[in-house]
Amino acid sequence: MTRFARFISWIGHPLVFVAASVAVVVGTQLGLHAGLPILLALLLSTLVPTAILLLSGVRSGRWSDADVSVRKERQRFFPWAVPFSLVGVLVMYLIHAPAYIIRGGAITLALFLASWIVNCFLKLSLHALFAFYCATILFRIGAGWGTIAFVLAILVAWSRLFLHRHTPVELIAGIALGLIGGFVTAWCG
Repeated sequence: MTRFARFISWIGHPLVFVAASVAVVVGTQLGLHAGLPILLALLLSTLVPTAILLLSGVRSGRWSDADVSVRKERQRFFPWAVPFSLVGVLVMYLIHAPAYIIRGGAITLALFLASWIVNCFLKLSLHALFAFYCATILFRIGAGWGTIAFVLAILVAWSRLFLHRHTPVELIAGIALGLIGGFVTAWCG
């Protein structure tokens, strides 16, 4: 059971879940020809630099793991994650991505900022936040995609609790913020 929980937690890592979700959105809404440049720009401007940051942080000892599971360690993560997210929004704007892609990037930036503030008091689950955020958006794309993503998001939340990475309050805070962000991104624009 622990091996399964770790596998689900890895799939639910924000970088993995967000990258897969963006690929679904771009692929279903824009198609390969129009969507590939947007997906590549997002990967190169935001997701890859964040992955490199996480891996180098673990290697150097700044963080105990790639999840940045220790709340105090997150205070060194957010000053990097927020600018990376901002760069992603700016790149999407500069390449004339559709408005809903730019809005999603801006809401993602806002979620990182909110998480940074909340982290002063509570280590909310970024896994749960981004899993439920993406699942909510994917429901707008289609019920099938949304259902798959919500089942996976629930499993991600379970895995974080099972692995003792978060308390129920930290999970609920992440889930709530993710649902709100997903609703604003998908239905308020």
